[in-house]
Amino acid sequence: MTKKERFQAFITHFTEHQPTPETELQYQDPFQLLVAVILSAQCTDKRVNMTSPAIFEAFPTATHLAQSTFEDVFPYIKSISYPNNKTKHLLGMAQMLVSDFEGQVPDTSEALQKLPGVGRKTAHVILSVLHNAPKMAVDTHVFRVSKRLGLADARATTPLAVERQLVKHIPEPYITKAHHRLILHGRYVCLARKPQCTTCPLTHFCDYYARTAS
Repeated sequence: MTKKERFQAFITHFTEHQPTPETELQYQDPFQLLVAVILSAQCTDKRVNMTSPAIFEAFPTATHLAQSTFEDVFPYIKSISYPNNKTKHLLGMAQMLVSDFEGQVPDTSEALQKLPGVGRKTAHVILSVLHNAPKMAVDTHVFRVSKRLGLADARATTPLAVERQLVKHIPEPYITKAHHRLILHGRYVCLARKPQCTTCPLTHFCDYYARTAS
């Protein structure tokens, strides 16, 4: 199977079987999404969704959060991974939103990445979810699944390299949905330690399955 055929098989399957994938993070506005995505780094969406309602209620806007202290915010974050760093990131992010962006979440990758706690992956998630922008955010699920399926090859040893290979071969209108599809497939089927190959519908073009099936 050629790489072009492999990508086409991926797009065809998910267009039919998962036409409208969405983020599992719960939010009501751009600020809440930004907070949730920062919290989700190396943490499950389920845990973030359990924690975020109280945070959103206590700090409903960037201004509310910017005017708070570490001691105000930390108790809401302590059940999430890396709570010290994330508390600092949230405070710094909110303060910069207020001082540099009139309290509004910016809509470019460059501007987003100026915010504390926001790297390339987080910026791309924000733009993809809020604006349907053709941005590929490569987290651990996307990295793992794209490599196993053979969408990214052995030369792609970093998230950026995987991102470049994916956006090169996925037509722009499909990039946003492909991001969500890869995440959800990695979260529920192509698990890190025990991939569910026996029930996976993608084995007919999966490089990992072809190498490991006995």
